[in-house]
Amino acid sequence: MKRIYLLIATALVVLTLSNCSKEKNGAQPAPATTIAAHGLAARSVYTGWPETFESGTKGAYADGTVTLPTGVWDLNDALIGSLSSDSKDGSKSVRIENTGTVSMNFNVTGGASQVSIAHGVYGTDASSTWQLWYSTNSGSTWPQTGSTITTSSTTLSTATFTMSISGNVRFQVRKLSGGRLNIDDFSITDNSGGGGTDTIPTRDDNMAMGNPSGATSVVTNTNNYLMTKAQYTLSYNNSKGEANWVSWHLSKAWLGAIDRCNCFTSDVTLPSGYFRATTSNYTSTGFDRGHLCPSGDRTTSDTDNANTFLMTNMTPQAPNMNEVTWEAFESYCRSLTSTGNELYIIAGWSGTGGSGSNGGTTNTIASGAINVPAYFWKIAVVLPVGTNDVSRVTTSTRLIAIKMPNTQTVNAHTWDYYRTSVDAIETLTGYDFLSNVPTSIQSVIEARVDNGPTN
Repeated sequence: MKRIYLLIATALVVLTLSNCSKEKNGAQPAPATTIAAHGLAARSVYTGWPETFESGTKGAYADGTVTLPTGVWDLNDALIGSLSSDSKDGSKSVRIENTGTVSMNFNVTGGASQVSIAHGVYGTDASSTWQLWYSTNSGSTWPQTGSTITTSSTTLSTATFTMSISGNVRFQVRKLSGGRLNIDDFSITDNSGGGGTDTIPTRDDNMAMGNPSGATSVVTNTNNYLMTKAQYTLSYNNSKGEANWVSWHLSKAWLGAIDRCNCFTSDVTLPSGYFRATTSNYTSTGFDRGHLCPSGDRTTSDTDNANTFLMTNMTPQAPNMNEVTWEAFESYCRSLTSTGNELYIIAGWSGTGGSGSNGGTTNTIASGAINVPAYFWKIAVVLPVGTNDVSRVTTSTRLIAIKMPNTQTVNAHTWDYYRTSVDAIETLTGYDFLSNVPTSIQSVIEARVDNGPTN
């Protein structure tokens, strides 16, 4: 099974090249910003499925068409809304009133095995009901697929319709009753079978490969406290003032054209009584506020990017490591998404004592509240884009592990010089990586040191 994927060449350039700048040591902190806990505000347009309706403009309910990245849509008794009352993932969604319809005026050619649609109530309106219909003859006839859906919450939820349709097909949403309805993120999974270049990348579980330290969200678990964000998952260590590790998924679905925000912000979601780092804790220390989950890996929305600047995602990194060698591996990982791959990445640190731009060895900053690591490590599982990702990890899966000293001389070598095995990092940290993968597969790939291409 594969997903229909339409992507213009110019978008590939944007996805590859955008947001590659790193913090420069000594740069003045940007003003703090308030970061929404959820949602994808100001999302950029993604040219393919899912249709996000972000690029469309239609301000009246009267019947009319709008051209979107996926094709031409007809909106009857419907418009594209951007008000605060519109339930939406991003800045826009479709708003339907009365018995309005939203129709594809184009066919997809690979059939369909699944359609998913985000839906929510507009403002304080009453609940509504709606259905999904389809046509295999370019709109001449329209059978219904699936059951009638009731929308009763302003929080978006996803309705999934399963089917088995071959050849050309188009879809239509029909509102039946109730108050105004918002729909968003319309996605089609085709029915042509197999994999290929038209498989659409998706946003998947940031911790799908496992919880290496057994972190929990129990507040008393102060040095292994699990924090789950839309953009990444982390284990926070209160005694060290930083994350033990951060885990995230990387595919083209996470990559867009949003600029790096440089909005370093304390993480107010930490429990009361926990140490909350501020950007000033790094001032004049000789160390960068170094990302674990990179800013460049979350560029489809301002919110996605801003959440990578939470201080729980920061660690004291020597500038030449952060800005040169570590960043080179970050960029390499992103480049793999342009060749049909998705990645599961986890990064963290070990030990105490790093050497920044001030020279010497520094063990802590922030009056002892933040540990300065001796080493940083990162592990990347590389898979072709697909579904059921954990089950697709085999003894042939590429697994890249690196371990770099937190020093100013680390850039004497390129990132690939620091390749090691996952087994070695497990010995260093005491963690159990890829714990959701069968042990028979782990034992093979975790012992191996990657020798694959580096650019």
